[in-house]
Amino acid sequence: MIERLNSALNNVKKSGIRTFTAMARQVEGCMFLTLGEPDFNTPDEIKARAKADLDANLTHYPENNGSPALRKAIAAFENARGLDYREDEIIVTIGATEALFTALFGILDPGDEVIVPVPAYVLYEQVINLCRGVYVPLETGDTAFQPTRERLEAAITDKTKAILLTSPNNPTGCIYTNETLDMIADVLKDKDIFVICDDVYAQLVYTDSYKSFSSYRQFRDRMLVVQSFAKPYAMTGWRVGYLMADKPIKERIEVIHQYAVVSAASFVQNACIEALHSDPGYMVDIYRRRRDYVYDRIVQMGLPCNKPEGAFYIFPDISQFGMDSMTFCTRLAHEGKLAVTPGVSFGADNCIRISYSYSDEQLKEGMDRLERFIKSL
Repeated sequence: MIERLNSALNNVKKSGIRTFTAMARQVEGCMFLTLGEPDFNTPDEIKARAKADLDANLTHYPENNGSPALRKAIAAFENARGLDYREDEIIVTIGATEALFTALFGILDPGDEVIVPVPAYVLYEQVINLCRGVYVPLETGDTAFQPTRERLEAAITDKTKAILLTSPNNPTGCIYTNETLDMIADVLKDKDIFVICDDVYAQLVYTDSYKSFSSYRQFRDRMLVVQSFAKPYAMTGWRVGYLMADKPIKERIEVIHQYAVVSAASFVQNACIEALHSDPGYMVDIYRRRRDYVYDRIVQMGLPCNKPEGAFYIFPDISQFGMDSMTFCTRLAHEGKLAVTPGVSFGADNCIRISYSYSDEQLKEGMDRLERFIKSL
């Protein structure tokens, strides 16, 4: 009967990150700098609110799109950072992944193309494939991870339905410059192309000049913005995110969310309001210090590397060693007892992704192991 399964699954691959991690876990004494989640625990005040709501029996069905109170709080939060979405233009989702799936499933017909600047998060290609779209990678590896006008214009065809922008970026930690954002806006201004902004790292930035493409409100009628509580508030296991879109779009695509998942859990939603009222700045300060340490160590090792301006990843180039990223990372795990993520999973086989969402002690030990391995080559 397997041949009678949905044929779209034939183009959806299992995560290479998960496959590599499973292999590395079999290596005795191997340490990991692979996780894409905060090493902090969820702040106590957020947990306390969820506990109180459980005790108050807030365990029944909420509204499909999220409680009015949470959507109102999200609207206020986003308005404060320059976005003018109302509570009736917001869908509270089961994490940013569901928000992204809802956005893509809602706009794609079979064969529609989605332009994605690469390196990019592995999930994008597979969700696009699952929605029967066509993934169109836009190479940025040789332009400091900034899309160029020439390549963007060349990537656009009569089948282009959307472009997916992530800044800060996973895996590079790069932020699109204002010049890059203006260029994208200029290229797209006369084209009927949706823009999906994955802003899940927007609060984890190390510069005062950060701007997301979601702030370009002239694209409001064709923009969908994905957000999450996971990264900025150390709430990865809570699985809560949200999707924002112009009301006519939101009202059409909300049925995907309604029939796929019904709603996010009721007793976590007031805790999410508490999160929006908290300040994750202390986490950002710690990530910045860790970023500086890891970047300095990598540069001292002689690895070409752009200094991240957001998120908690760094993406050095290992091409000088004459190995693809999977070979390099496999040898590093077995010989150096350190697991980092092969860049091929993100569309850049000449790089590796290192997460610095680990303690100072773990990062020092990890950099020592990486340095010893490189010196042995």
